[in-house]
Amino acid sequence: MAVKDRVEAVLNVGLRVPSIMLLDVLYRWDVSSFFQKIQRSSLSNNPLFQYKYLALYLHYVGYILSLVLLTLPRQHLVKLYLYVLTALLLFAGHQVSRDYVRSELESGYEGPVYLEPLSMNRFTTALIGQLVVCTLCSCVMQTKRIWLFSAHLLPLVARLCLVPLETIVFINKFSMIFTGLEVIYFLASNLLVPYNLAKTAYRELAQVVEVYGLLALGMSLWNQLVLPVLFMCFWLLLFALQIYSYFSTRDQPTSRERLLFLFLTSIAECCSTPYSLLGLVFTVSFIALGVLTLCKFYLQGYRAFMNDNTMHRGMTEGITLLILAVQTGLIELQVIHRAFLLSIILFIVVASILQSMLEIADPIVLALGASRDKSLWKHFRAVSLCLFLLIFPAYMAYMICQFFHMDFWLLIIISSSILTSLQVLGTLLIYVLFMVEEFRKAPVENMDEVIYCVNGTYRLLEFLVAVCVVCYGVSETVFGEWSVMGSTIILVHSYYNVWLRAQLGWQSFLLRRDAVNKIKSLPTASNTQLEQYNDICAICYQDMNSAVITPCSHFFHAGCLKKWLYVQETCPLCHSQLKSQSPAAGVNSQETPAANQSPAGQEDAPAAKKEEEDTPSHDGKEEESTEQERDNGPVVSDDISSHLSGSQRSEFRGQWWTLED
Repeated sequence: MAVKDRVEAVLNVGLRVPSIMLLDVLYRWDVSSFFQKIQRSSLSNNPLFQYKYLALYLHYVGYILSLVLLTLPRQHLVKLYLYVLTALLLFAGHQVSRDYVRSELESGYEGPVYLEPLSMNRFTTALIGQLVVCTLCSCVMQTKRIWLFSAHLLPLVARLCLVPLETIVFINKFSMIFTGLEVIYFLASNLLVPYNLAKTAYRELAQVVEVYGLLALGMSLWNQLVLPVLFMCFWLLLFALQIYSYFSTRDQPTSRERLLFLFLTSIAECCSTPYSLLGLVFTVSFIALGVLTLCKFYLQGYRAFMNDNTMHRGMTEGITLLILAVQTGLIELQVIHRAFLLSIILFIVVASILQSMLEIADPIVLALGASRDKSLWKHFRAVSLCLFLLIFPAYMAYMICQFFHMDFWLLIIISSSILTSLQVLGTLLIYVLFMVEEFRKAPVENMDEVIYCVNGTYRLLEFLVAVCVVCYGVSETVFGEWSVMGSTIILVHSYYNVWLRAQLGWQSFLLRRDAVNKIKSLPTASNTQLEQYNDICAICYQDMNSAVITPCSHFFHAGCLKKWLYVQETCPLCHSQLKSQSPAAGVNSQETPAANQSPAGQEDAPAAKKEEEDTPSHDGKEEESTEQERDNGPVVSDDISSHLSGSQRSEFRGQWWTLED
């Protein structure tokens, strides 16, 4: 991105922040209470404060102007700020001229300026200030007619010409009136500009809606206004001002507990309106995105940005914060109550970030354990991050239990952190088993059963926690205060976190049970059959000391075929359906050395020969290509790889695409 584009992007955000701040101020401003205070003060006789409805109209006009500033195109927005800057410079010139005339009246000296040092100093200072103002106005308005902004030089010229001081006062008023007339003329000449802009904007919006629809219009405005970055900058500015106002009024040092309370109360002060709450939501989203990006970079380096996951972009954490804030009525609470509630909400958000970090680290750690990568630095990074995810959630749960009284609701809140630690513990256990299997150079018996038990235990605990949350929410809805938002969240939570999890768990159990039953129904190859077959298992590429025979007369390890049946119910080689056989069929199959030796098998010899031609050979070239695919090849499906042992998993990776075809 060029420097010009970067500057334009910064201006596009920075120039719109004041419009959000104005919306926030207008939301905080209570017109009725403001007029009640005015009536009790000395300003009650001021005609500007006697028309309450006029102030109400101005209040709504302020909302309209803020929305206009928010949606104004960048080029027109820059021009508007330049005009405002010019007006401020003219006002500064008026202030300099007025202060000079006042100081001259106080001194009473009417002689030549150069004869009196103090008068000369005042004249020189005022002259330099007016020249700077005129030059800046000319540069901002991009015009060479500098005389348009030099009306405030008239009192200085009159003083240099020894005009009486009373006349200089009149000349100063004339210069002010002249400048005001210039501003009025400029506004009158551009009076139809807002109307033309609104007309053009309406025409373009109507065309976009007619051609692309409202959704495309909303996405276009979202991208052009960069609303997430805009609200984040607005909230960070509010937070910085809050922190500055606190430390500017404090002289004594602050303790650590006081700093934590200051942090929470400052955040609570900065989320008292819907606009500031949205700013906090987007800020949390960007912080979560930064943490997850740093986590991926720590684990994989620059390769982590090649395959980005849309689920790990911080949106989940921001939406979680927004839902909890709306459900609990966060912005309607007092500051102290809001601070304590925010501590719990932020705890849940941090727990969600840690869970997302675990989702990033889990497949990488297991892939390192199953592969033959001997890079100690990669293993150290993966294991160190897992240890952090094991200890830090438990520490968070311990700390929040120290601040709040333990009850059922708090137990549900900290359960997510406890489950994260348990899941990390299971991941580390599987990683250790993979590493032990790698050092032994032999498969660990029933490795897939151990992995299934570890994952199943975590999933069961997670399901029980979700059920407890639903039960607690239903009891609060029935016996406590009912709300539409709370009921909706309970229904969504019940569907996604209870019903769908129960379905997936039950389907996984049925698949494993069917696979075990099918393996038990298949005949076991005898030693004579293995000697006649004289080949390796086509799934793991290991020698076969024992094997089962499929109905299509293919030999596989029982454990390898069972893992395959978890995913598909077809033969890995010929893709024919594997149906459970009766015991009698199994006996007959065992009595027959191989189906290929029967007459039917001889009749099907051409088909079998063609199948063997289509089947990948197991020569040295095949093993060499497998080694290359294991290092740089595609990633094996999670459903399959989670049930494979270390050596089998690394060998299976290179043949996955062949099996898929």
